[in-house]
Amino acid sequence: MQYHHTIGKKTYRFNDLKTLLAKASPYRSGDVLAGVSAESYEERVAAQITLADVPLKVFLNETIIPYEKDEITRLIIDSHDIAAFSLISSLTVGEFRDWLLLDETDTKTLKNLSAGITPEMVAAVSKLMRNQDLIAAAKKCEVVTQFRNTIGLKGHFSTRLQPNHPTDDPKGIAASMIDGLLYGSGDAVIGINPATDSPTEVNNLLILMDTLRQQFDIPTQTCVLCHVTTTLELIRQGAPVDLCFQSIGGTEQSNASFGISLALLDEAYEATLSLNRGTIGNNVMYFETGQGSELSANAHHGADQQTCEVRAYAVARRYKPLLVNSVVGFIGPEYLYDGKQITRAALEDHFCGKLLGLPMGVDVCYTNHAEADQDDMDNLLTLLGVAGCNFIMGIPGSDDIMLNYQSTSFHDALYLRNVLGLRPAPEFEAWLMRQGIMDQQGQLTPQTDQRLLIGMKKLWTR
Repeated sequence: MQYHHTIGKKTYRFNDLKTLLAKASPYRSGDVLAGVSAESYEERVAAQITLADVPLKVFLNETIIPYEKDEITRLIIDSHDIAAFSLISSLTVGEFRDWLLLDETDTKTLKNLSAGITPEMVAAVSKLMRNQDLIAAAKKCEVVTQFRNTIGLKGHFSTRLQPNHPTDDPKGIAASMIDGLLYGSGDAVIGINPATDSPTEVNNLLILMDTLRQQFDIPTQTCVLCHVTTTLELIRQGAPVDLCFQSIGGTEQSNASFGISLALLDEAYEATLSLNRGTIGNNVMYFETGQGSELSANAHHGADQQTCEVRAYAVARRYKPLLVNSVVGFIGPEYLYDGKQITRAALEDHFCGKLLGLPMGVDVCYTNHAEADQDDMDNLLTLLGVAGCNFIMGIPGSDDIMLNYQSTSFHDALYLRNVLGLRPAPEFEAWLMRQGIMDQQGQLTPQTDQRLLIGMKKLWTR
């Protein structure tokens, strides 16, 4: 179907819905690199005006990537809940935006709607929204998940303690874990990006984290962010796997570049569930995404990077994950050039994921060759906190010495909790208080239980 809009004497034509979505997308370097971006500000406005008048029903009949060529498209169409969609089925994209911002459209309403909207509908409406709109609508969403604690409750804010080390040195990792816990970090997960995907080394890291968790009865979960096939092998060997991790994309071809398929993820999900390691819940999957991964794999099929990103959320949603986060600035300035583009992309990702019913966190980050700095990240961190983001990363000094990029620190999480009055996950907060790390007001205390400090020192000196 062709779309068009006239401004003055010039008529802009968009050959299909995929082209219209790309031209309506806010400017970013990755879409320019892919050759799909609007060629002028006027063309972008024309596309946005045109997109606003597209009925939401069109997205069920005109796919971005053909149904017969892509298993993600088949997943999106086959799992669509018509009954849930009936609430908004008469609306256009522009009317959907207005409806989302109504006071009457509350948390319960959005939760009931999530199964009735497709990623492309959500991507479309986000392209018509200001940053303020993305924050206001996301704030209404509450997506709660559980394993050994409860993540995502309104008024709470969690962190992934990320104790990476360039050689997977156990002492270096242990030191970072102890540091993070003493700053109240780690309620979302203690998660390591391994320097190697060796099953033996990954197993050693799993045992290290599980030993710490059990020794101090910490109500959290652990994860080594290795490839899903490595996790499957370790599950068969009886390793202490809490969560199964995988990076995912929004097209079948991009997932193939990651060495995965829906069938493989199905197998991993069932295998991890079968371990029954959760104490209060069974959300066992952890996914990471990021705008630009489809383009970097030459697997975007001519679609813009943000629409591809939101399609990845359909994959995540299938497995009821404990955690999903967009590693928003990690791929580099070729895809998100500067702090402005990174901020916009992060707010889009958080809003779109939340609206689709996902427990969204964001790795507030940038690479050293991007036109961004820590002030940009402070701004984004604060905006995400206001928007109700479930979790961020906690890294010593905000500098990941293994992955070589800049993220957020334990202190950044404390800042956000303090200025916005947010608390850790309830079970984890209770543990912090029992250990004397945090007081009733959520502030760190100098009276940490000496038994904890001695035990942690023993762990580090092993």
